[in-house]
Amino acid sequence: MPAIFKLLQSLLSSFKDLIPIILVVSFFEIFILQQAPADLASIMIGLVFIVFGLTFFVFGLEMGLFPIGESLAQALARKGSVFWLVLFSFSLGFGTTLAEPALTAVANEAAQVAADAGAIKPDEASMNSYAMGLRFTVAIAVGLAILLGVVRILKGWPIHYLIIGGYIIVMVLTTFAPDSIIGIAYDSGGVTTSTITVPLVTALGVGLASVIKGRNPMLDGFGLIAFASLTPMIFVLIYGMVVF
Repeated sequence: MPAIFKLLQSLLSSFKDLIPIILVVSFFEIFILQQAPADLASIMIGLVFIVFGLTFFVFGLEMGLFPIGESLAQALARKGSVFWLVLFSFSLGFGTTLAEPALTAVANEAAQVAADAGAIKPDEASMNSYAMGLRFTVAIAVGLAILLGVVRILKGWPIHYLIIGGYIIVMVLTTFAPDSIIGIAYDSGGVTTSTITVPLVTALGVGLASVIKGRNPMLDGFGLIAFASLTPMIFVLIYGMVVF
C-alpha cells in the first residue's frame, strides 16, 4: 500500500511539472495564433503518456538506480580496493553513456549530416562507422571523467581547478579543430548527462563520499556530472581532428 501511495504522489507531481508547459502552449495557441491545435485528440493522449512515462521513470530511479549506485559505491569503498573502485567507475561511465538514447540520436544525426555535406561517404556502412566511432569516443571520455571524479573524491582535490583547466583545454582545441566538429563536440557534452547517466553517476558520487572518512556528501559527492559534460567535448574535438 505505501508503494502505491508513493506512485500516486509521483503521478500527481509529474502532472504538476507539465502544467507550465501546457499553459504556455495553450496561451500561444489561443491568444496569439488564435487557432485550435491540429489533431487535439492525439496531443491529449500524448500528454497522458508523458505523465505516466515521467512517473514510472522517476519512480524507477528512486527504487532501482539510485540504491544500486550508492550501495555498490559504498561496498567497494569499504572493501578498500582502489583498483576495483576505479574500474567500476570507468565501466559505469562507459556503459551508461554507450546506452544513452540521446547520444545515439545525436550520433546518428551527425553521421547523416556529415554524409550530406560530403565529409564521409554517403553509404550506410560509412555512416554507421562514423556514428559508432562518435559514440565510443564519448563513452570512453565519460568513463575517464567518472574515473577522474572518483579519484578527486578519494584525494580531496578541489573541483574548480580541474574544471577550469578542462575548459582551457577545450578552448585551445577549439582553435585547431575543424569547424564541422565543434558544434557536435559541444552538444556531446550535453547529451551525455541525460536519463541513464545522471542518476547512476550522482548516486555513485554521493554513496562514495558518504562512506569515506573526512568527505562530505554535499561538498564532495556532487560534481561528477561536470566531468561527464566536460571530457566528451575534449575527446570529440580530438576525434574530429583525427577523422577529418
